[in-house]
Amino acid sequence: MAAGRVTGLAPDAYRAYRARLVAAVERRGVRDPAVLAAVGAVPRHFFVPDALRERAYDDAALPIGDGQTISQPSTQARCLEALRLRPADRVLEIGTGSGYQTALLARLAAQVFSVERVARLAAAARAALQAAGVANVSVLLGDGTLGWRDYAPYDAILVAAASPDLPQPLVEQLAPGGRMLLPLGERGDQVLTLVTAGRDGGRAVRKRVAGARFVPLLGTFGFDD
Repeated sequence: MAAGRVTGLAPDAYRAYRARLVAAVERRGVRDPAVLAAVGAVPRHFFVPDALRERAYDDAALPIGDGQTISQPSTQARCLEALRLRPADRVLEIGTGSGYQTALLARLAAQVFSVERVARLAAAARAALQAAGVANVSVLLGDGTLGWRDYAPYDAILVAAASPDLPQPLVEQLAPGGRMLLPLGERGDQVLTLVTAGRDGGRAVRKRVAGARFVPLLGTFGFDD
């Protein structure tokens, strides 16, 4: 069996595979102990299609249908590290996808609100989150570029798809001093950017984090479908 793969094991036997994944993520440069602990705790096998379950703990992106993927764990961990989440934070996630990143966020923050535009993915993510025992998450089916105003403002916003520019509704839903991480640029070529909201009406500050290639953010304030 290849390192990091699992075949037909009971859920409580996945611990060693999660430890190998943590080691792989750490080799990619992630150092935040809380992020590494989250990767070591969340059962990724709940969030991948059954046909790919033996690859659940590979440090690799995997297809989940509808043209979407569950992202490479080391990429997600770097995003979480860049957001500098705190235990009391209220977080908005745009692009629930498989729900795996949502579960990682739930380990690092007090409450997570996640928006997914594809009905099948939203339903599957809710089921996987429940199976994984994640309770501090709410999932909304809708246009992620509009955010989720009912629970704003948010201390942090994580956008899991590429946008041509900052979606204004998301900027408006950031708390003063809040952080938003998103890939900005054209389809297939973006810059992962950390945006910090100004305090007392000050301007938001942008900081380049790394080059990136994410699926496009579709919706009113994103790319056209």
